[in-house]
Amino acid sequence: MTTLWKNTLIRSVLALGLASTQAFAVAAPIFWTDWTGGDLDASAGFQAQGTITTSTSSVTVTYTNRNGVGFYQPGGGIDYYTGGDASTSPFTSALVDNRPTGSDIIALTFAGTQSLSFSQAIANPVFAYVSLNGNGYAFDQDFDILSFGDASNGNACGYWGCGTSFKEIVDIGGGVMEYRLLGTGEPHGTLRFTGTFDTVSWRSLSNEFWNGFTVGVQGTAAEVFDVPEPGSIALLGLALVGMAAARRRKA
Repeated sequence: MTTLWKNTLIRSVLALGLASTQAFAVAAPIFWTDWTGGDLDASAGFQAQGTITTSTSSVTVTYTNRNGVGFYQPGGGIDYYTGGDASTSPFTSALVDNRPTGSDIIALTFAGTQSLSFSQAIANPVFAYVSLNGNGYAFDQDFDILSFGDASNGNACGYWGCGTSFKEIVDIGGGVMEYRLLGTGEPHGTLRFTGTFDTVSWRSLSNEFWNGFTVGVQGTAAEVFDVPEPGSIALLGLALVGMAAARRRKA
C-alpha cells in the first residue's frame, strides 16, 4: 500500500509539472522594437537604436552593421508586415500572438556580419523577416522557424508574395556551427531563439536589394524566467506530501 501511494504521489506531482509547462507553451504577445532616430554611425557603416517596452521594463536595442544598409524606416512609410488576418498572417503562429506593429523596418542590401545588442537580458527573441529572396541569414545561435507566408504553412502570402522558409545547419570548422535561414520564392515570416540573450549576431549571405527585418521579445529574462512557482501548485504539492506522511504514520 505504501509503494502504491508513493507512485500515485509521484504521478500527481509530474502531472502538475507537465500542466504548468504546457501553460506557457501557448501564443504569447510579443513586444516589438520601436525603431527611432537615424543613422548613428558617421562612417560608411550603419547603427540604429530602438526601444522595446515590455509590461514592466524598457529595453534599448542597438543594431550595428559596418557595411551599411539599404534603407531605414523608423516611422511612417509602407507597412511590409501585411498579409492575412491574425490567424493566417506570415508573422503569427502558435507562439506569436501579434505581428510587428507599425511600419518599422531595417532593410538590408550587403553581404556581411551584423548584430543586435540589448541593454538588459531578454527572453525568447522573435525575428521577423521580409522578402528574403535570393539571400539568406547565417546566425550564430540555433533557432526555430515559427511561421512563413505560404499555403504549405497554412498562411497567407507576405507583402511581396509567397515563399517557404527552412533551416540549414553548417559546420564552418573548428566546431563552430552556423544556423542558416534559407527559403524559396519570397519568404516572409518569423523565427525564434529560445532562452536568454543580450546579443544576437548573423551574416547576410549575399548582396541583394532588399530584404528587411525587425525584432521583438517575449519579455525580459527576469519577467519570463525568474517566475516563482505558482502558489496553488506549491500548496497542492505540500498537501500531497503531508497526506503521504500521514499514511506512513498510520502504516
